[in-house]
Amino acid sequence: MAKFRRRKEGKTDFRQRLRLLLSQKPRVVVRKSLKNIVVQLVYPSESGDVTLSSAISSELKKFGLKRTGNTSAAYLTGLLFGLRATKVAKDAVLDIGLQTSSPGSKIYAALKGMTDAGMNIPHDPVMFPPKERIEKENIAEELSFYDIKEKMLREFTQGE
Repeated sequence: MAKFRRRKEGKTDFRQRLRLLLSQKPRVVVRKSLKNIVVQLVYPSESGDVTLSSAISSELKKFGLKRTGNTSAAYLTGLLFGLRATKVAKDAVLDIGLQTSSPGSKIYAALKGMTDAGMNIPHDPVMFPPKERIEKENIAEELSFYDIKEKMLREFTQGE
């Protein structure tokens, strides 16, 4: 029997995908690149996966953040996503794809942001990065981590 094309290309782990689909919950898909973190709420359907909500770390530039590929940006992206996604679904499962799971990574910083926003995602708090690494003071030239977080929360609550 021939392998699936996406398996041969090293793009999909079908065993992991099947376990996630059998949970009957939407998936929170976290993908990282060198410059950005992308978080999406994906629900499976007969015709293919449907994206219900998303956030990308480049959106944080409007809040004053200059560099969008670090751990603090991953946390803030997760927080922004969590604030948006709680209107659609509160419960979900984490999908990290083929990325290696290592404690303290950007993936788990984004997960911490989502849980702080009120989402219920099964996790082990041991995997979160240390608070000092998430809350770096100099992530922007003139604004601190707390200033950006407060600005984001204020803007989001005013939009409701």
